[in-house]
Amino acid sequence: MQCGTVVGSCAPLKPLPHFPLLPPSFPHLANTQADTEFNLVREGISVSCRCRVWHLVLVLGTLTFYDPNQCINHLMAAFNLTPSDSSIFILAGIPGLEAANAWMSIPFFTFYIITLLGNFMVLFVVGKEQTLHKPMYLLICMLALTDIGMSTSVVPRALLIFWFNLKVITMDGCLTQMFFLHAIAVMHSAILVTMAFDRYVAICDPLRYATILTNARIAKIGLVGLTRAVLFVLPEPLFLRRLPFCANHIIPHTYCTHMTVAKMSCGNITVNRTYSSVTAFVVIGLDLTLIALSYGLIIRTVLRISSKKAHLKALKTCTAHICVMLTSYTPSLFSILTQQFGQGIAPHVHIILANLYFIAPPMLNPIIYGVKSKELRDKVGKYTCRK
Repeated sequence: MQCGTVVGSCAPLKPLPHFPLLPPSFPHLANTQADTEFNLVREGISVSCRCRVWHLVLVLGTLTFYDPNQCINHLMAAFNLTPSDSSIFILAGIPGLEAANAWMSIPFFTFYIITLLGNFMVLFVVGKEQTLHKPMYLLICMLALTDIGMSTSVVPRALLIFWFNLKVITMDGCLTQMFFLHAIAVMHSAILVTMAFDRYVAICDPLRYATILTNARIAKIGLVGLTRAVLFVLPEPLFLRRLPFCANHIIPHTYCTHMTVAKMSCGNITVNRTYSSVTAFVVIGLDLTLIALSYGLIIRTVLRISSKKAHLKALKTCTAHICVMLTSYTPSLFSILTQQFGQGIAPHVHIILANLYFIAPPMLNPIIYGVKSKELRDKVGKYTCRK
């Protein structure tokens, strides 16, 4: 099969330097010399295509290419895809830092392992200890579950790119990752709002705390937060399904997001832009407003207390939640601001900041609650410091 039979005639190429063997850029690509035939297996079907291997290697992210459009066409041909076929995408990872993939994988892997150990430890201890079956600790468990889900949606896929250069992702896989990533992020924000309300009731109306916030009520609030997340995020993959995708299937990121994939389309994405903006404004705007309202009422109540000791004690109970909010919202806000106003910032900086939102807070949250909550810290020590 010649390339020209799939995407039109191959453009004339200048003589290129000889390359003895291809690097292992793609698991199904045979070791081949430049300007010879190569074989690619897709779903058990062997496809032979005579094109410049130089250009194929480039599109897989190994080198810097000269003609992006030709590279994309050759790759689409190798996969037996037409220009309108949207069955696969290629996650580019962190463009500009391909040579440092091995080094980039170290913080990703380290943060992920700490995230899993810390959050599973919290879930285990709270589950085992009856004395911790309280609304506040149930909320911490919900936060731990979203932290595990958030980091797992991003890090394993990124490590496949960094370690094995596995950049191909199917359309279904991309939409699935995007759905879980966005839904978990919305759920995470809802839990932070509930935690702010928990602190408001504990400080402003402590005598009624046990009757207002019961375990059953916390479970219902969690279910409402989950329903909200699914309803807000579900339309996004449905909107993407209706879009046509042409030549460009390379996503300059380590994971799929709604607008990143939408911008790959050659169709009209006005609906996608509008829905994405409205959803972000409603979710983030509403949640931050409710959190600010809760803490405004808390501060007003604390200032009415005459004792300074009581001031400190009341505010100390909010310290962990404030720290978690800062670690959760700060990377997200920095990422949004750099995307909107940082046109002069290198693309890899944008991508690193976007990844930081999904890997740093999940690692830090169990540490924060372990340090700030004496009761939880003592119970964790009971299981980790046994002789």
